Amino acid sequence: MDTQPNTLDVLGLYLIPGLGSGSIRQLIGRYRNPNEIYKASEEELSKIEGISPNVAKRIKAREYMEDPQKEYMRAQRLGAQILTYWDNRYPSLLKEIKYPPVLLYCLGMPVWERMPLVAVVGSRHPSHYGRRVSNGLAYGLSKRGICVVSGLAAGIDTSAHEGAISSGGHTVAVLGTGLDVIYPKANRSLFEKIPKQGAIITEFPLGTPPDPKHFPIRNRIISGISLGVVVVEATRSSGSLITASMAAEEGREVFAVPGSIESMKSTGCHYLIRQGAKLVEKVEDILEELRLPNHFSGASESKAEGHLEDLNREELTILDHLERDPIHIDELSRALSMDTGALSSLLVSLELKGLIIQLPGKFYVKGKGTW
Repeated sequence: MDTQPNTLDVLGLYLIPGLGSGSIRQLIGRYRNPNEIYKASEEELSKIEGISPNVAKRIKAREYMEDPQKEYMRAQRLGAQILTYWDNRYPSLLKEIKYPPVLLYCLGMPVWERMPLVAVVGSRHPSHYGRRVSNGLAYGLSKRGICVVSGLAAGIDTSAHEGAISSGGHTVAVLGTGLDVIYPKANRSLFEKIPKQGAIITEFPLGTPPDPKHFPIRNRIISGISLGVVVVEATRSSGSLITASMAAEEGREVFAVPGSIESMKSTGCHYLIRQGAKLVEKVEDILEELRLPNHFSGASESKAEGHLEDLNREELTILDHLERDPIHIDELSRALSMDTGALSSLLVSLELKGLIIQLPGKFYVKGKGTW
């Protein structure tokens, strides 16, 4: 259409129970001015695909789930924007999918306007391997100027967002709840960080609680705004495979990270690889398939190398004993024949230099720049 409909008008239609995004687009496409929609007869409205007589009656009666003006003001108080399908800030890639949402609540920056997006998804109950890989891939993608998309769920999603944030890059979280509902609650701190380095988006009205049926719905947005979807760790029944399936249907690239053949957590990834998903071992595998340039300057590696020159013999010995797989401080103490007190002090020094990472339970692994 030639002109962009008023956001409040679109929001009003969106808040009518039973009126879907596709039907709203048809209504606005036909009547141009949303005010003309309310002037149409119930019989006329019922002839539009997807609009039942009951929904037509609700349109005529302006029977909203919530007063549009109040909803709009609540979003503004949160610091959020409401982007409609006709807004030039609405993600252009998302318009290409079969069922794009007619509006998005957005908290943060519409970073999709200036950089490519890649989704990293997986299990809510990952292994340490899954967490480390998702964090590392997100970190690497973000360092290369790519925004990492995920769903703010526990597990792989959380690790992916954290990896992007720790790199100083950008990330987008797609919610299956209202923008004012933090789920899981343990991710409150992450929820507060993301808008400063990206955006949190959802199609669900404010106050919408977490419901199992919402998450497959939001998955089409995760895949829809992304050039490709990377599945890090997932079983055959994982919702991540739904995201991957949606991505494939919409012509997006699907990637999968292999895992141990003994791990049930990777059966979904192995299935995707057998179905033709690109096997991912490193960030470059993703860049190559998507034909994206490698903008990475090697800054984190160079930084690590610079730190290595400054290490004393004991610190270098500790670093030599650490790998990507976690090792407990007691085991490291025995291997090095070193008192745990002295070892702890050296580990803190290495951690401050960004060369190692401490995991819960006093386990340690090498940092990204030392792999």
